[in-house]
Amino acid sequence: MIHEVDEALRQLLRAALPEGSGEVVFEAPNRDWAARRNAPTLNSYLYDIREDVARRERGAYAERGPDGVVLRRRQPPRWFRLSYLLTAWTNRPEDEHRLLSAALGTLLPHELLPPDRLPDALAALGVPLPLSVAVPPPESRSIADIWSALGGELKPSLDVVITVPFPVSPTYDVAPPVTEGAVVAVRGISGEPGDARPRMLRTRPSERKGGTP
Repeated sequence: MIHEVDEALRQLLRAALPEGSGEVVFEAPNRDWAARRNAPTLNSYLYDIREDVARRERGAYAERGPDGVVLRRRQPPRWFRLSYLLTAWTNRPEDEHRLLSAALGTLLPHELLPPDRLPDALAALGVPLPLSVAVPPPESRSIADIWSALGGELKPSLDVVITVPFPVSPTYDVAPPVTEGAVVAVRGISGEPGDARPRMLRTRPSERKGGTP
């Protein structure tokens, strides 16, 4: 799922690049990479992946057929926050600021990833995918620490966070619904059949369909 989010972000950021030039990449912006760069570039480095525990759900979803009968049960998805360090790279600081400003202007109007920019795998989820930009990171993270780990010099950057669901397997099949009542036969103490005829225990329609009364 992560590579589909990368592609959706790439499609969105291409609008910020100078016409006819530039690229969007996802490599670590360390010194070796910076030395090989030869065109205006927006670098979206995925530096952190964390579960959004506030979205975690318990239990399982019931998947029903057209007649309302429960066919299977599925665990709810787990939502994760993908954090990207977005930086601009050109030959002059002024041009980098201009490119970073264009990227900010491109992202700010979108509180969700645009549906028309989603790859098929993300579009098939049928859920909105939140996007935030330049929101202060949690106190447990420091952008300066990220640059220290990369071995590069601190540059102006935007923190871009996209929240996406990851499906959880497996899916549990359920037994067929009960369509007939149970039959109770009464026998005597010696094991011989009693005088009472077998009786059928009736169930309510909602119970036969596997639903809730």
